[in-house]
Amino acid sequence: MRPGIALIGLLVCLLSGIWIAGAGLPAEAATTERVVVNRFTGVAIEGFDPVAYFVDGQAVQGTAEFEANLWGAVWRFRNEGNRASFLAHPEIYGPQFGGYDPADIARGVTIAGNPRFFAISAQRLYLFSREANRDAFAANPERFLYEVGKRWPALLEQLGQ
Repeated sequence: MRPGIALIGLLVCLLSGIWIAGAGLPAEAATTERVVVNRFTGVAIEGFDPVAYFVDGQAVQGTAEFEANLWGAVWRFRNEGNRASFLAHPEIYGPQFGGYDPADIARGVTIAGNPRFFAISAQRLYLFSREANRDAFAANPERFLYEVGKRWPALLEQLGQ
């Protein structure tokens, strides 16, 4: 590859808001879909294993070796057991509200959650766009879920358009 072309490609990516994978910058997520996915790869929750949040209590990166397609998204897992558990019970292991931040939904907006900021409440996984949102939710999940219940149906309808 010629250096001039690589530099032009990098500038185009930076100016358009597209980040280069592996460069330590966040991948751009689609926020017009019912499930948050990387708009270029179709991978949900940045490739983190949704079952690992429950099993390991932390965000663990999945691999392309263990993938599943569900809800129009590619889900990655760290092993076959986690993949099988997810496929048997996606309503439990999949992030609630398609991976959108419930604190933001309660305010009437859809912002993709960051898989590194998560909480498990009532045996359900929630992802948050910011650490502060996660902490506020953890202090009183019922209040947020009440507000989300009022706003989510209309927001979901907008996402499907």
